[in-house]
Amino acid sequence: MGKFVITKRANGEFQFNLKAGNGQTILSSEGYSSKAGCSGGIESVKTNSQDDSKFDKLESKSAKPYFNLKATNGQIIGSSEMYESTSARDSGIASVKSNAPDAVTDDQTV
Repeated sequence: MGKFVITKRANGEFQFNLKAGNGQTILSSEGYSSKAGCSGGIESVKTNSQDDSKFDKLESKSAKPYFNLKATNGQIIGSSEMYESTSARDSGIASVKSNAPDAVTDDQTV
């Protein structure tokens, strides 16, 4: 079972990582100025991860495949790691889709 882990960055911003059942990070958020904003981002991932059209499949300048998950308003709510192949990236998307909806939240800022 997946989980969202909330942490605080050195600059005071909150962020979350979605981790798969094996502990591997499969999606990382932007920085949020408030914990409430970060929690809203998690809810947005849970909702939008079920819509294939919200995933942008991209390639870095070094030709590494990765993806972004966007909210309904088009804002990026999470980004993946860089993958070695498009099939690995597609597996990452499948993992987000299966782990996000029922993932628990582990708030490590308390």
